[in-house]
Amino acid sequence: MAGHQKEKAITDEVHQNQILRELYLKELRTQKLYTQYHVNPLRKARFLNLIHHAAQGPRKKYPETQTEGQEIGWDSEPLVNPQRDDRRLNHFRVYNDITLYKAKMWSLGEDDRHK
Repeated sequence: MAGHQKEKAITDEVHQNQILRELYLKELRTQKLYTQYHVNPLRKARFLNLIHHAAQGPRKKYPETQTEGQEIGWDSEPLVNPQRDDRRLNHFRVYNDITLYKAKMWSLGEDDRHK
């Protein structure tokens, strides 16, 4: 069995380059680059329905939540009607003379907050 070993032919760079060139030309002949795509006109209505369905929000697609993460914002209506004049829910920032003075001092760089 030792006498039946095939001897490898030593390939030089020119021969290797010719092989790669032939391989490259063969690939160019068999490959096509498609740059224009279109929708099958017989299935166009179904395709458009899929696109419109995918573009909808999850609340319009499903009657209830599909994941745990959707449960957080599923019911987005506020529990209490937000009224701007109700003092129990709205705590607006009120500026008096002293608060305006200290805000101006802090904006100028005075840092006596910890005194």
